[in-house]
Amino acid sequence: QVQLVESGGGLVQPGRSLRLSCAASGSIFSTYTMGWYRQTPGKPRELVAVVTSGDTTTYADSVKGRFTISRDNGLNMVYLQMNNLKPEDTARYYCKAVTVGAKGALYEYWGQGTQVTISS
Repeated sequence: QVQLVESGGGLVQPGRSLRLSCAASGSIFSTYTMGWYRQTPGKPRELVAVVTSGDTTTYADSVKGRFTISRDNGLNMVYLQMNNLKPEDTARYYCKAVTVGAKGALYEYWGQGTQVTISS
């Protein structure tokens, strides 16, 4: 089973930046598809960004041009660089891993999340 631990959240003013980190277990981390999602109370969890094992990235329209997802396969780490933060970015941010198991089955794993609050 993949273990995920997020860090780097906090309280910042609009226009500032934060860098979130996700530490993952696994000897085949480089094969995982990794993503960042966020959720606010009463709303569904939404995709923020995804990076595949081939370093293909996908972003939600709301964060394009402001957020960057990246990975370091040597350290089993995934990052989310968040620039020009807006109040609407306030949410709990979760790290997700998707792995391929026996017979091609897909498995999803989630971290516990880290809170990001943007307020003046």
